[in-house]
Amino acid sequence: MLALKGNQGTACAEIQSFLDDALERREPELAQLETVDKEHGRLEIRRYWQTEDLDWFADRAQWAGLRSVGVVEAVREVVGEAPSVERRYYLSSLGLEVGRFARAVRGHWSVENSLHWSLDVSFGEDQHRARTAHAAENLATLRRLALNLLKQDTTKKSSLRGKILWAGWDNSFLEGLLKI
Repeated sequence: MLALKGNQGTACAEIQSFLDDALERREPELAQLETVDKEHGRLEIRRYWQTEDLDWFADRAQWAGLRSVGVVEAVREVVGEAPSVERRYYLSSLGLEVGRFARAVRGHWSVENSLHWSLDVSFGEDQHRARTAHAAENLATLRRLALNLLKQDTTKKSSLRGKILWAGWDNSFLEGLLKI
């Protein structure tokens, strides 16, 4: 499962265009599923569509194991606010099984949200303003590397933030992390 963003070159625009057009035409080859969640004062309706029709996709050979593409439309309604609608597009190695696709998408976002939260809270990632050349990308890679090393450590029973502080205070602890 790969969430498509603007950094995938033309693949994102091409898949978005194809799926939006197929949805507008109500193409019968699109498998679909709808889920409804009502919690914490909000209603969220998710509509999933998936297709194995990839003949139109010029770059499909560049994506090893590609078997399907899909889109998720999330309609979110919060009391007192205007409803919001968001569509996200995916490449997938899954066959045409929209229920499994839906579970994989939800799992993907769970991991993404958890990772982002850890990076932001422990490393203040959202506050960093590196913008030149590859600085932002390089720093993000280093933060993820540090996060993985800290999570693998079993020598200290401490929070992530605590381990970051220990690594700054104790060179032997830091050296131990770097040997993992």
